[in-house]
Amino acid sequence: MVIPQLVFIWIAFLPISEEEECQLSIVTKLKEEIRILNNKLLIGEWRVLHLRNHRRFRLVPNLEPSHEYKTNFSEPSPTLPSNGGSLLVYDKDCSELYDRLKPSSGFYRIKPKQSLEPFLVYCDMEDGGGWTVIQKRINGKIDFNRNWEDYKSGFGNFQSSKDEFWLGNDHSHILLSDGDNVVKIDLMDWNGVKSYAFYENFRVSDENDNYRLHYGMYSGQAGDALSGGSNMVEQWSASHNGMQFSTQDKDHDRYLQGSCALENKGGWWYNRCHAANLNGRYYRGGEYKANYDNGVVWGTWKGLWYSLRRTAMKLRPSSYMENTGSGGGPTLD
Repeated sequence: MVIPQLVFIWIAFLPISEEEECQLSIVTKLKEEIRILNNKLLIGEWRVLHLRNHRRFRLVPNLEPSHEYKTNFSEPSPTLPSNGGSLLVYDKDCSELYDRLKPSSGFYRIKPKQSLEPFLVYCDMEDGGGWTVIQKRINGKIDFNRNWEDYKSGFGNFQSSKDEFWLGNDHSHILLSDGDNVVKIDLMDWNGVKSYAFYENFRVSDENDNYRLHYGMYSGQAGDALSGGSNMVEQWSASHNGMQFSTQDKDHDRYLQGSCALENKGGWWYNRCHAANLNGRYYRGGEYKANYDNGVVWGTWKGLWYSLRRTAMKLRPSSYMENTGSGGGPTLD
């Protein structure tokens, strides 16, 4: 009985050939592509469900320039798009939608650029109105420890006000490329206490620059965590201004001894590493113990070892800045 066991052990440690290693690599890549396609399919199904219940869009046929066509927008029932038509989307962001219709908060399709396809966003129509939400944490149901492609395309649930999501770095770049905006970050602790931070001229570059973050002046109650803290040492190592985006599989931080994204369990604009980590691990109850300060953190408000209950990042044009709302942010309710 000893000899078969030795033979089995010897076979188990045989080296893998180059051909077998190549095949394993191909299988791994195919599995990853299938996972990404499944995520996109799921998001597509949510968007179709949204359109079926939505009454602000209708289908019109593709027209030749010589055709005369009159549109009646009073029809009550929405129609799903087909190969023979195009879905009308009027608004480039939630602020335009708010100006035009003053609707309630919810999911709407926007089209920031005419050359691009419209996409679904959550619009916060309270708190002054017109906010396009790009990030939301509310219950910990969605895992934010994702790879580069997930953060690029977006992930989460897009059905109700209680859903969590990341809109996607590509979409955020489109919305934030010109910098003529203000971003508000809503925060809530586990006692229901709310706070907020405003950043003017918030900009996210494209993928060629790894979605680098820039922003201007801070104001608010929660402290300027994105700038790293109150002293020069903290700002040198933890400021997020000018940082590229990092994920578990693509490390663009300035921490040479390791990976901030791996340690802090989320994708973010890490330095060496952070004073804010809104996409971190969701710990319940507030204060937490871990090897790293990897919770949902806003360090200048509750410190690095207190994980927040709810967060939201939302934007609108700078022209809305004078109407700042309550500060608490209905996005968190």
